[in-house]
Amino acid sequence: MCISTAVSSSYGQARGNFGEFKRSLNTKSYGYRLIKDPTSTGPNRVVEAFEVRSGDCGYHEKWNDCLTDRERSELSQVNKDTQAGDEYWYGWYIYFPHDFINLAPAKVSLGQFHQDESHPAWMFEHTINGYFLVNQLAADSNEKSELIPETNLRGHWHKIEIQAVWQNNEQGQFNVWVNGESKVKYTGPTMDAKRVYFKYGLYRAFVSRYQSSGRTGVNTRKKINTSEKPSVLTPSQKVYFSNVKRASTRNDLKIKNYNKDE
Repeated sequence: MCISTAVSSSYGQARGNFGEFKRSLNTKSYGYRLIKDPTSTGPNRVVEAFEVRSGDCGYHEKWNDCLTDRERSELSQVNKDTQAGDEYWYGWYIYFPHDFINLAPAKVSLGQFHQDESHPAWMFEHTINGYFLVNQLAADSNEKSELIPETNLRGHWHKIEIQAVWQNNEQGQFNVWVNGESKVKYTGPTMDAKRVYFKYGLYRAFVSRYQSSGRTGVNTRKKINTSEKPSVLTPSQKVYFSNVKRASTRNDLKIKNYNKDE
């Protein structure tokens, strides 16, 4: 069972006006850690390390990952204060290690703008082809925009910046820059519920698809028992985040990078 655990921002990575986060459906000690930057190339000496291993599923009274073919280690924004008419800038750095395994056709999310009492509006996913933004408000709920190709994903810190004008009509905007380069310019509805909040980390859905794909390598394939905790084995994954932040302007996202000024 998952017990929500609050996460302070006192470790030196200012969250801007985000406020507090808590762990979501995972309390494993290895699932979320604050560690010294193992790459020595990131913008902060301390980074957030997320790790998911096979069977890392939790549940609460409203949702059960274990019965729905899912595994995760995420942080979830506590204060669900964003509503229609708000405009914010969001930013973070993300690092995929060289041994980060591609689990396609399983669905792997590394960040999502979820909606209170509703479905996610925007998801940042790792697909067979790389790191993509998925617009889940689109007509087919699966409109994807490439942010980082698979060939350039691993072994580098990537800076993500987002300008979001939250609206349930055509006045909304969702614009994304990766490493300073414009990747997405969207105008239209950016939400269809009352409030939006941010989650990030590692979230794996439909993990049995990977096992049935024939891409399992040394991992054993086992049939999912939908009435019990899934027995399917999936490879471990680890990803690093740094300086996850929300601000009122793009300039307010800037940080004092100990390697260089950002």
